[in-house]
Amino acid sequence: MTPHARRLQGFTLVEVLVALFIMAVIAAMGWQGIATMARSREVAATASERTLRLSALMGQWEHDLQAIYDGPQVPGVAFDGATLRLVRRVGEGGPGDDGVQVVAWTLRGDTWRRWAGPVTRRADALQQAWLASFQLQGPEPGQLRLLEGVGGWQVYFWHDQGWSNAQSTGNLSVAPPPVTATGTTGTASTAGTTARTRLPRAVRLQLTLPEGSLTRDVQLAPQQP
Repeated sequence: MTPHARRLQGFTLVEVLVALFIMAVIAAMGWQGIATMARSREVAATASERTLRLSALMGQWEHDLQAIYDGPQVPGVAFDGATLRLVRRVGEGGPGDDGVQVVAWTLRGDTWRRWAGPVTRRADALQQAWLASFQLQGPEPGQLRLLEGVGGWQVYFWHDQGWSNAQSTGNLSVAPPPVTATGTTGTASTAGTTARTRLPRAVRLQLTLPEGSLTRDVQLAPQQP
């Protein structure tokens, strides 16, 4: 057979199979690389979204704390280990330009939540909202699921002696007796006063997250007269 005749015969079956095998390997490697890039992009997008969400939550946390209203009816801020409750001003004027509202930050399971009560200017409605914050179950209006995957949290208060656990009893001050739902004063202790926790100068938050531990200190604004 002449060389010209052999060229007209084309590739043998073995050569074709080898070529197909090589192309399949290259295609598989290329697909694996594309899949890896897609997974990396998805992981990066998820991490970026979580970072942005956490940043927004920290902004809301600071905004709530810096707007605390420490009135005589209920504590300005209190922490019981599971929930941090506070009373915040709503508006830019004096003590409650538009009113005040009770806000509760709580951890249920591994989900961080925030509940905001109704805005009010009445002492009895404020006390009712404060009591309602102890009965939250999850689906109440105004309660939002903020962040999942939270392993735990702790809150500390800064007083004159430094940081202390927010659940510790101490730093008490004397305050007027609270106002009841009828608008009259409640039963007063000696000299018409009651003991209550003194408002801290700053609040420290420690969150345990899958990414690590997050600590945020917030200095409270001076109380407006």
